[in-house]
Amino acid sequence: MSKLKILIAGGGLGGLCLAQGLTKAGVDCEVYEMDPGVLQAGYRLHMNGDGGGALRACLPEPLYELYMQTSRTNPRRELAVMIDSRGVEKAVRPHIGPPNDPVRPHTAVNRRTLRQILLSGLEDRVHFGVEALRFEQDRKGVRLHLADGRVAEGDLLVGADGINSIVRRGLMPEAEPVDTGMRMIYAKSPLTPEIAASLPEVLFDGFIGATDASGAFAGIGAFIPRRPIAEAAAELAPGSVIDPVEPYMMIALSRGFAPLPLSDRELREASRERLYAMMLGLTEDWAPALRGLFERIRVSSIFPQSVRVLKPQEPWRAGRATLLGDAIHAMPPTFGAGANLALKDGAELAARLIRAEAGELTLTEAVADYEEAMRGYAYPILEMSVNPSYKTDFSKGPGGRAV
Repeated sequence: MSKLKILIAGGGLGGLCLAQGLTKAGVDCEVYEMDPGVLQAGYRLHMNGDGGGALRACLPEPLYELYMQTSRTNPRRELAVMIDSRGVEKAVRPHIGPPNDPVRPHTAVNRRTLRQILLSGLEDRVHFGVEALRFEQDRKGVRLHLADGRVAEGDLLVGADGINSIVRRGLMPEAEPVDTGMRMIYAKSPLTPEIAASLPEVLFDGFIGATDASGAFAGIGAFIPRRPIAEAAAELAPGSVIDPVEPYMMIALSRGFAPLPLSDRELREASRERLYAMMLGLTEDWAPALRGLFERIRVSSIFPQSVRVLKPQEPWRAGRATLLGDAIHAMPPTFGAGANLALKDGAELAARLIRAEAGELTLTEAVADYEEAMRGYAYPILEMSVNPSYKTDFSKGPGGRAV
């Protein structure tokens, strides 16, 4: 039996899921994350059977149960629903992914909470504030050069370091991100029981896309955990750092692939107060219940984001470095699939590396098999997600229909 050492560049969802799966099976790994800690990067994440199944495979049972208990309560309907600015339902589309559990389905999570769950038990393996600069590989192994001057050595390097991946640049320098032109403004709006009672039922379906004649488009998703997060964490992961989270509505406002009223430079330099004013301006004629979501936005929660993607790459030769998640198939949030696919990548790669550790596969066979499988399930969704009409018209896309 050969003992492997896996180096993981990037401590996001996919890299941590991989690390959990390897650690659970006794395979040695180390994670290097350039950020100083778990930063707030996004809010609510839609979950499906791909991501949920990956967590089931990789997490210890108590942590998987913590994920389930801190997920969103079951939606009224497990559908993506398009409404107009008056709140009238116009189209529906099923979520992408395998069939869901009808009793306790995978629904949605708070991104930071899920990342904190994935970090639990890995504290000695995850190195924060350590930037990966470049790598070298040969027949004997791989060497990862770090910004602090150290060189980490292992058998395989996994680039889980996002759309600006240094690992991808070393493997395929021609694969540069493409700017879609889509600009989004993310924010949270509070969701107290009193506010929830005042909102139309449709806002509690799986995910909502609200649009108007001017082209403004708001993705809206409720997050109400099945159980208070602090209470669930105290029981199921008492030694972990899991922050409490109050219920909220996530809002992601854009004009599809059309420009926002502010230029890119203005978006980068704008204060949150100016972005808030722009959000109110784009939705000033919306129905009162929808308008109220924007008026109640916590200004401190607002941040802009430019949406970039990676084009599918032709098959490459497997070696001592590979990629997962946004490092190889970054996509727009059209189907809510990006995080789920990153988690699936982590689980699929972990399963094959565990077999390589046991001597059932060579390392090259394990990596090649993972990469072929990943291209097969991720690239079709990537190609669909960049279709502009799928983003703002839920009657289009797999299973979509007008109502």
